[in-house]
Amino acid sequence: MRKLSLSSFSKALTATAISIVLAGSIAHSFANNDLPDLGTAAVNTFSLEKESVYGDAYMRVIRSSAPVLNDPVLSQYLSELGNKLVANATGVKTPFYFFLLRNDEINAFAFFGGHVGVHTGLFLNANNESELASVLAHEISHVTQRHLARSIEAQQKSSTATIAGMLGAILLTIAAPQVGIAALATTQALATQSKINYTRLHEKEADRIGMQILVDAGFDPNAAATFFGQLAVRYRFSTTPPQMLLTHPLPESRITEARNRAAQYPARYVPDSLLYQLAKARIQVRFSSFSDDAALSLFEQQLKKREYTHKDAALYGKALALFRLEKFEQAEVIIDELLKNDDNNLFYIDTKTDLLAQKKAYPQAIALLESQRKLKPTSQVININLANIYVEAEQPTKAIPLLEETIFFDKQNMLPYQIMSDAYRKLDNKALEYYSNAEVMALTANYQGAIDQLNYAYRYSEGKTLQLARIEARIRQFRQADREMDQFK
Repeated sequence: MRKLSLSSFSKALTATAISIVLAGSIAHSFANNDLPDLGTAAVNTFSLEKESVYGDAYMRVIRSSAPVLNDPVLSQYLSELGNKLVANATGVKTPFYFFLLRNDEINAFAFFGGHVGVHTGLFLNANNESELASVLAHEISHVTQRHLARSIEAQQKSSTATIAGMLGAILLTIAAPQVGIAALATTQALATQSKINYTRLHEKEADRIGMQILVDAGFDPNAAATFFGQLAVRYRFSTTPPQMLLTHPLPESRITEARNRAAQYPARYVPDSLLYQLAKARIQVRFSSFSDDAALSLFEQQLKKREYTHKDAALYGKALALFRLEKFEQAEVIIDELLKNDDNNLFYIDTKTDLLAQKKAYPQAIALLESQRKLKPTSQVININLANIYVEAEQPTKAIPLLEETIFFDKQNMLPYQIMSDAYRKLDNKALEYYSNAEVMALTANYQGAIDQLNYAYRYSEGKTLQLARIEARIRQFRQADREMDQFK
């Protein structure tokens, strides 16, 4: 599979954006190929439509180059938290898409098209949901205030090479600061102090607006100062600060301003969220550098010493650690007890499903998930788990409509396409199996691989006129995308 690295992104971004294809279960045509030419000095505006196209392109590159986490439970939790904040923001002109990267570094970043990426390391270091929300609110403000677009428009009078370099360098810095800083150092656009100050003004604006979003959404206004204050103390003398401090510097004045802003709001007690602590426990066990035994020891010590915010979260973490050590019966005892007290909790339901699947108790798993689907018909956790169980239980036909529905609500999620491919493979429908594979590859900007899969799909679609036409249209789209990308490699 051919992949595009982040290091080549500053060259390939324009071409990718020109011919980006929206993934879906049916063929989509380009609505508009009229994108800005960053090779000229005539960049006068950067429209929201163009931002959306560039954001989609960059997201595909991230999927091919970074460990994007496709965990339905964590994804749904993060999306619901993010959208709660967005609902309290002003000037929202684009949909938002929140996603997780499996990385112990403390970092979060936002880019075109309402994309907000969060490293799992942020969960590992934030003490409560308000602290996490303060970071998300800051990143949401970068998007609503269009800081990336404004940075590019501020360089209108620069040379053509500088404008193109500016875009690539900014985006590189967001996702991989160590790479991006080197790019910025060679970009003449940021050579003067005035342009560096312009970036600091963006940070100050995002701090101010983010604080208002945080308060309006019902979170603790002191969370931003508390979280960043902890980071500043921890890394005060460090020669290798976390990525967040490279892209979001923390001078003492900034922390002081955050405290002063928080003091302007009435004191508010915000009980910490159980869901946040469950998400944190899940990341600690499944998506961090903890070893199997260390993860179990962590939660056993919390329970023994009563050093936890929520006992149920510590029990959940212990159950996940036991599952990881293949002590399934012990894990199930804990999960069943947690479900007795909170039978609609998606974290517990997901793990219970895993336990039932492990012992091939498919009828029980299906009954559990079908009953939950009546309560939560659009939940990606329920639908993806149920579809996966149907495939494992040799009932792939029942999985397909669930996956199509999930894709309808989230066309950027690779996981439903991957399960869809497995479902069609079990049905011996090679044409649609290859078609599903093509969509997965397109989501990672691997257009040549997608074309190869569609060619296989075409061979197995003989006599199916509509399906052949659909595949032909998709091949044309991917070929155009691949040609444009090759020009910049």
